[in-house]
Amino acid sequence: MCGIVGYVGSKNASQVLINALKKLEYRGYDSAGIAVLEDGDILVRKCKGALKFLEQKIADETIKGTIGIGHTRWATHGEPSDTNSHPHTSMDGAISIVHNGIIENYADLKAKLQAQGIVFQSQTDTEVIVHLIDKFYAEQKDIFKAVIQTLHAVEGSYAIGVLCKDYPDRIICARKESPLVVGLGKGENFIASDVPALLEHTRDVYYLDEREIAVLYTDHVDLFNFDGEKIIKQPSHVDWDMDAAEKGGYPHFMIKEIHEQPKGLTDTMRPRIIRDSAGKLADVYFEENKMDDVWRKAGRVVITACGTAYHAGVVAKYAFERIARLKVDVDVASEFRYRNPILDKDDVFIVISQSGETADTLSALRLAKKEGLKVVAITNCVGSTVSREADDVIYTLAGPEIAVASTKAYTTQVLCLFLLAIKAGKLRGTLSDSDASALLAELETIPAKVQQILDNQDVIQKFASRQFNKNKIFYIGRQFDSATSLESALKLKEVSYMHSEAFAAGELKHGPIALIDPQTLVVSIASEPALFDKIGSNMVEVRSRGATVLVITQDDSGAFDGKADEIFRIPECSSTLASLLTVIPAQLFAYYCAIQRGYDPDKPKNLAKSVTVE
Repeated sequence: MCGIVGYVGSKNASQVLINALKKLEYRGYDSAGIAVLEDGDILVRKCKGALKFLEQKIADETIKGTIGIGHTRWATHGEPSDTNSHPHTSMDGAISIVHNGIIENYADLKAKLQAQGIVFQSQTDTEVIVHLIDKFYAEQKDIFKAVIQTLHAVEGSYAIGVLCKDYPDRIICARKESPLVVGLGKGENFIASDVPALLEHTRDVYYLDEREIAVLYTDHVDLFNFDGEKIIKQPSHVDWDMDAAEKGGYPHFMIKEIHEQPKGLTDTMRPRIIRDSAGKLADVYFEENKMDDVWRKAGRVVITACGTAYHAGVVAKYAFERIARLKVDVDVASEFRYRNPILDKDDVFIVISQSGETADTLSALRLAKKEGLKVVAITNCVGSTVSREADDVIYTLAGPEIAVASTKAYTTQVLCLFLLAIKAGKLRGTLSDSDASALLAELETIPAKVQQILDNQDVIQKFASRQFNKNKIFYIGRQFDSATSLESALKLKEVSYMHSEAFAAGELKHGPIALIDPQTLVVSIASEPALFDKIGSNMVEVRSRGATVLVITQDDSGAFDGKADEIFRIPECSSTLASLLTVIPAQLFAYYCAIQRGYDPDKPKNLAKSVTVE
């Protein structure tokens, strides 16, 4: 998730672009840059860090051009740096582009371009786009045709803005699976990833649909499909205020990020699933596959993390044991670092951190490295300390997470861990090719199933409106569902300040059941059919003592009829992967309880997004 902008008109483009990027910094803040066409040449200014550093860099310059593009980056390929910052430019400086998204086949394209003498300056996937456009432009002698040919050559998700010095009167932009809005002004037109960047100038916009292209001039905008055929559509009028616009029309970032999970899961998964020559799902790819031998010889997996990331690790324990038949220990990083842990040279050490800067997790990583272990990091932040110090890094591609309570970072972490378990299972021979293909095929269906749950969120919203005044909330589950219960309880207490606890369902009678009364809500997570009878008995036990019971399950056989006050059914899913679905209703419940109680779920009291000190 990055922010792109573009301007063509009569005003000073650099100032318009900088001001527009300020409205999009919530989409990325690793680096920023602009490209402005001035006196027949493209002037590029970019640098690592927040937008303010770019402002400082150009403060003493006079940039006079009236057409340009800009970018604020959330790094995915290549760590944050001046060189990896956008815009990226062709070798002769004639073409410049900005890009939001992920080019999945960039490695193959890059190799082919390098074989033809193209010299790459950055580590980014984006740079292949500008070199492809340049290559096709040399052949076609037409920038529009070159862009279309490039769009047909690249695979993945993207929104791009293209500036060519030979066409000083226009900007070309296109989108596929990444948002792009065209702003319609008077004697000027704009592009932006999100509406906030446009509201200062216009409220009349085109929302580009899938596989659409726009060509912007000062006095009009032409729209096309990817075949170059002109299309006609009616502009929309935006009535949002600025605060709502930054949240994409959602009232809070938390609910926006909950709804971004289908895309985050898709973006995280798609580049890592390998198909064979017949198109069948075959394997999982991680960059260079450099840990393959380590996984083959692994005797144990040790996972450390904090908070939500720790809960992802607990899910992973069940995943590795079931899929890869590996022993797994999961530790809270703040405890691990102080207990003189027993480590073996054949252990694989996994650390999980959304920010990549969590202090306790970093200390655990360094302890493991000191003991000679190979460390795999799972993080959402390219170039973070965790990613630099680990032997291997797996990036979640969730985009920036603004709300303090993590949602999309958690599910993408769990997805990466499932993929890693499948990879380990194949390498160790504990998972057959057919079983691996079946799991990967089902993983591909998960984003659409998450969307089905989100489309049915009214059920959870109504349930929250009836239950938000409960004074005790217990989450119970067995196996994977016990792990999901931990995250569900944390999410509720974080944002609604309701007292919530998670228990393995079988432990209820070992103490917690003494607390059950009519002011108690028990949320039962049930995705393991073999254990439906067991957890059903737990539900009857607490309900007979006055508790209200909600069950989250994919069962449609009636196993829980009469045992729960409310049944929320998720789409059908194997119990192995259901953790990616069962947590979604719990996230929604936490959000709506916070709203009912009058709290801001984006900024829970006493909490910070990243804990970088003890």
